[in-house]
Amino acid sequence: MVEFESPDSVETALSAVGELLDAAKQPAAVVIVGGAALNLLGFVSRTTRDVDVIAQSYTDAAGKRRLAQAEPFPPALEEAIATVSRDLSLPQDWMNTVVAKQWSQGLPPWTAQDLEWRSYGALEVGLVGRRTLIALKLFAAVDQGPDSVHVQDLLALVPTPAELESAVEWVRSQDTSPGFVAMVDQVVQHVQAR
Repeated sequence: MVEFESPDSVETALSAVGELLDAAKQPAAVVIVGGAALNLLGFVSRTTRDVDVIAQSYTDAAGKRRLAQAEPFPPALEEAIATVSRDLSLPQDWMNTVVAKQWSQGLPPWTAQDLEWRSYGALEVGLVGRRTLIALKLFAAVDQGPDSVHVQDLLALVPTPAELESAVEWVRSQDTSPGFVAMVDQVVQHVQAR
């Protein structure tokens, strides 16, 4: 399995997609989370298998940037991803929307305001910010357990008590069952103990 070993390798792939979109005169904008976003923002320096797209973005009639469901990708973006996969010997799903299932349950309400935008040719990439990453990593850590990479990422973000409290409030809204709430508390205690 090929992995992105540094932010530079992620940026190389994103730039290649942007160049192809530019040549096709088909701009696109996506919002990414996970290891790729953490690496590009400098919060961690670790390998990551893919680029997780949680949303697409468009500009409305008033000129305001809005978020939309990640899938389906526009055909030009799908084609560019496939070409980069082939040219850089990356897995076919190196850029994917698996994490976008979260869209149906709802993103943290502050996500749209918590984005840093970067341009890679005709590809605009929104990197979710620290507050959103903390919430999403806490949710993933509850789902996958205290030994998962998500807990390590959460620890690397060094959330303040206020950031953690805000994340907990959102994560608990995703599932109010007593078992889930207890798991949230366990992960939070684990993070606070470090």
